[in-house]
Amino acid sequence: MTAQGTTVQGHCDPAFAAVRDVFERNFAEGREIGAAVAVYSGGRKVVDLWGGLADRRTGRLWLEHTPAFGFSCTKALTATAALLLAERGAFDWDAPVTAWWPGFGVHGKDAATNEHLFTHQAGLPAFARPVTAEEAADADARAAELAAQEPEWKPGTAHGYHALTYGWLAGNLVRHFAGMPAGEFVKKEFAADLDLWVGSSDEVIERAARLTNVRGVQNETGPRAVDDEARLTRLANAFLDTESRMNRGLNNPSPGKGGFNNPVVLRAGWPSAGMVATARAFGRFYANLVAGRYVRPETLREGIRTRVRGEDLTLTVDSAFGRGFMRPSMTFFTPEAGQESAFGHTGAGGALGLADVDADLAIAYLPNRMGDQLSGDLRSYRLVEAAYASL
Repeated sequence: MTAQGTTVQGHCDPAFAAVRDVFERNFAEGREIGAAVAVYSGGRKVVDLWGGLADRRTGRLWLEHTPAFGFSCTKALTATAALLLAERGAFDWDAPVTAWWPGFGVHGKDAATNEHLFTHQAGLPAFARPVTAEEAADADARAAELAAQEPEWKPGTAHGYHALTYGWLAGNLVRHFAGMPAGEFVKKEFAADLDLWVGSSDEVIERAARLTNVRGVQNETGPRAVDDEARLTRLANAFLDTESRMNRGLNNPSPGKGGFNNPVVLRAGWPSAGMVATARAFGRFYANLVAGRYVRPETLREGIRTRVRGEDLTLTVDSAFGRGFMRPSMTFFTPEAGQESAFGHTGAGGALGLADVDADLAIAYLPNRMGDQLSGDLRSYRLVEAAYASL
């Protein structure tokens, strides 16, 4: 079954009709199976749309309250939890990790700071051995395993995306100072009344959208995040090399049977890639964050200030990060209007959470058809572009 001809449902303010047009076009041109998008402007929900199939195997429809997996969009939730804990005085960003995690200081990692865990500078972008989904559910053991590893570069001297290990590094800091798993703290502090979870119940898993890798028409024309052929070649080579740092980091722990539909992964709530949410709830999270409901405005601005920018030792192209948040770069492809003040995080397959502190804008997009672009997903880019153009 396909989602072509899908009737998009929900609400869209007439001023943001361009967002609906892009969303509907993605379905009409066969680029979606099922998806949802939400936009908040000035704290007001102006777009709340969904459509297509939540499960192409069974024909189950994507409904108003269908949640979807957000992959690395989760990292922004973990980062916000850390901002709140630091604001409350739980820890100092510049203090050494060893002040609270003594076992981390081996193999030259003793100078690593708390901030390095969030800026992808810790030098631990991958586990040294294959890790299963079942093993990954043991947060204490996986954190201890990373702490005992030799870094792939001296912490603080370079940055490289910690795609999954972020969850047992940054997530371990949150767990230590919050006294509970990062996902529980996120739910308690930010999402008690939102359809958003990092660590899902079986009931949530049962009604969640099912991810699919089915090939289809992709956005092949338009702006590209990476337009230099040499960089594209390097990116493609790293993607195809099973021993590259990119593949070692992106694919280990293995999610196991069913990929990231695996209930073992969804229940565990990896702080790097474990969020299940509706676009409406995820967008509301960012709207609340921008509005100062979670942390003080000055805390947020300092948290999103770019700490590292340039060639990413894992992804091979340029990336930029604040304290756990992506900033506009080749890996966070943003229209010109958001280049200075947008922040957020992408997720594998095309998922996106983005906010803009100056424009008072929040956008969430969650699809279940996995995009296959190596240089940015134009489905989400076009939605963001349309939202900015509607302001």
